[in-house]
Amino acid sequence: MTHTQTLATPGADLVYDVHGPLPTADGRPPLFMIGQPMDASGFRALSAHFTDRTVVTYDPRGLGRSSRKDGRVDQTPETQAGDVHALIGALGAGPVEMFASSGGAVVALALVAAYPDDVTTLVAHEPPLLPVLPDAEASLRARAGVRDAYEAGGWGAGMAAFIAMTSWQGELTEAYFAQPAPDPATFGLPTEDDGTRDDPLLSDRCWAVSGHHPDVAALRAAPTRVVLAVGEESSGTLTARTAEATAALFGRRAVVFPSHHGGFVGGEFGFEGKPEEFAHRLRAVLAGTDTAEAGGTAEAGGTSGAGGAAEAAGA
Repeated sequence: MTHTQTLATPGADLVYDVHGPLPTADGRPPLFMIGQPMDASGFRALSAHFTDRTVVTYDPRGLGRSSRKDGRVDQTPETQAGDVHALIGALGAGPVEMFASSGGAVVALALVAAYPDDVTTLVAHEPPLLPVLPDAEASLRARAGVRDAYEAGGWGAGMAAFIAMTSWQGELTEAYFAQPAPDPATFGLPTEDDGTRDDPLLSDRCWAVSGHHPDVAALRAAPTRVVLAVGEESSGTLTARTAEATAALFGRRAVVFPSHHGGFVGGEFGFEGKPEEFAHRLRAVLAGTDTAEAGGTAEAGGTSGAGGAAEAAGA
């Protein structure tokens, strides 16, 4: 049972999907899944493993089915956090549990900082928060290089540069910048330029997302249980390092999930993860029963009292 609705706000018409009943059948909070720049379609495989729960997905403003009315093309975590806050309010079901990945995880951290009563538990999967890295300056330089490759050669060239950046192992040293520009054909990408320059991943439209620095004090003060997550196959890559560095801000370790950065997706995007295994881990982490959490994970907030980091429960 899926209901697709549109919430009209002053800045955007937000399309969202409610999979299951509201109020929820079992009294548990709805499970909200968000990404960025990925839209709701990226959660089809994962949500299919939560048919016993009410799952909510949405398309961020200007992406997928959601249109903008604010005359802008850039994306900021604060604006999107306001959108998600409005959607949670429209659900009328109280605070939600949330799984957020990539740029969506950045938005979710901004949401909890600004609206601490909206989310009971947040699992933030590989947020690309470049400013938290020890090599932040080099990472921002590499990000600019992706934009420059995209501007110069089009989508294939930009995506090849993006893959080279996000698959690099360890800190981005001068050895990274000394590499020749990657050939799109090597990755099976198109070499011709279609002339478009509006891709949110490769342009500078989402730089405010990857350039965000989380409000650690606000997150520690929030009642929300925040868990940072990282893919087991992501080790050493850019978004694994950002997840681990963000976890370290709370004096914790990131929880390891199956597969890679897109570990929850099916094969429809060309990089299949392990959605069934991922869903199993997510259930355990949301419930606080995954034994991988014992001994100190990236949990913050919750009921641990003043000072912030929650007691490790035992993902």
